[in-house]
Order: sequence, then structure tokens, then C-alpha cells
Amino acid sequence: MLKIAAPAQLIEQVYHAILDAICTGTLAPNSKITQEGLAEQLGVSRQPILQAFQILRREGFITDAGRKGVMVTALDPQRLLQLYQVRAVLDGLAARDCAAHCKQDAARRAATASEGLALIAAARALPDMDDLSARIRADMDFHQFLYRSSGNPVIAETTALHWQHIRRAMGAILAGDVRSHQMVWDEHEAILQAVLEGKPALADKLAREHAEGAAEHLARALDGAQQTEQREQREQTGQAGQQA
Repeated sequence: MLKIAAPAQLIEQVYHAILDAICTGTLAPNSKITQEGLAEQLGVSRQPILQAFQILRREGFITDAGRKGVMVTALDPQRLLQLYQVRAVLDGLAARDCAAHCKQDAARRAATASEGLALIAAARALPDMDDLSARIRADMDFHQFLYRSSGNPVIAETTALHWQHIRRAMGAILAGDVRSHQMVWDEHEAILQAVLEGKPALADKLAREHAEGAAEHLARALDGAQQTEQREQREQTGQAGQQA
């Protein structure tokens, strides 16, 4: 008789707990993670951790690093830009379609205004700016609202393929400071305003610029961090050589 595998619900809970930690930076890029350590933190056996690792490895969030074991995959600036180039086009299309619907249908415009303004108000009123998970969730909710409101289900289906990686990038972008959070929502509000005014071209433009600007900001920060790390490694190597 075959052994019963770990319950699917438990595996999913463990997977999401680890993924949340990666997306919020609690498990930092290039950090080593172990089945034993995570099992102890989450209060579960190693079996659901192993199953969650298989999913996360397949999705590109963790990687095998030889003797170092399993590590959180680093954010790749070039990959990030490529991902956001695609997202910018889809976000622009979603905003354009939303604006076109609002221009033609007063009832639909009212419903879009009600939901969109409520999302913006809730995000701006977040009580704890240190709660990165809540900030990421609010950001995701706004963009998924635009996808739904566009009336084109293919947009949401297409972004779903890479949504968790986009979510991780959002976490890195929002982790900067409170001002960054407010800037993001200023841009969201401008996009919604163009949508409600029935201006498809402007909504498209603002949504694209929002995505592209976020990606460029993070890519520059990642490049700077990598250059600093490489410089420190060279200095350490030089110091070791002098001591030898």
C-alpha cells in the first residue's frame, strides 16, 4: 500500500508562506534556505516543505547552489525589464479598454469609479506602512481591478503566467520607503482619472509609463547593489592578498 502524500491544502499553505517571505524580502535574494529551518519556523514536517520547494524551484524562485544548498534566486535586472516591458503593454491595453468602456457606458463608469476609488482610498489609509505584504496586496488588487474592468479576460490570463514574479518585483519596489508607496498611488490615481474621464490614449500612456518607470527604478537599484557587492568582493580579495 502506498503512503499517503502530504495533504494538498497543507502543501499550498506552506508554498504560499515561503513565497510571501520571498516576495516581501524576509527571505532575501541569494540567502540560503533549508528544509529543516523552514519546517521548524512553520511548525510542519519536512515533507510539505520538500513539495513546496519543488514548485518554487520550477517557478524560478529558488535554485540549487551546489555545496551552498538551496538559495533564493536573485532578482535579475535584465529579466525584470523584459517582464515589465510585456506587463507595460498589457497594463496599457487594460487601461485603454477601461477608458473606452467608461466613455460609452455611464453605468459601467459609475461601477468602475466606485471600485477604483475605494481601492485607492484603502491603500492610502493603510495603518502600517511597514506591512509590506499589505502594500503588495493593495498594489496587486488595483492592477487586477483594471484587468477585470477591461472586459478582456485574456489580459488577466496572460499576466497570471508571470504574476508571482511581478508580485516579487512589486515587493522590491515598494520596500524602499513610504514616499515610494505614495508615489505609486499618485500614479494609480492618475491612471484611474484618465479612465473615468474616458480618455483611452492617455490612460494607455500613463499605465505604460507607470510600469516602465517602476521597472527602470528597480533595475537601477539592483545594478547599483550588484556593483557595490562586486567592489566589496574585490576589496576583500585585495586585502587578503596583501595579508598573504
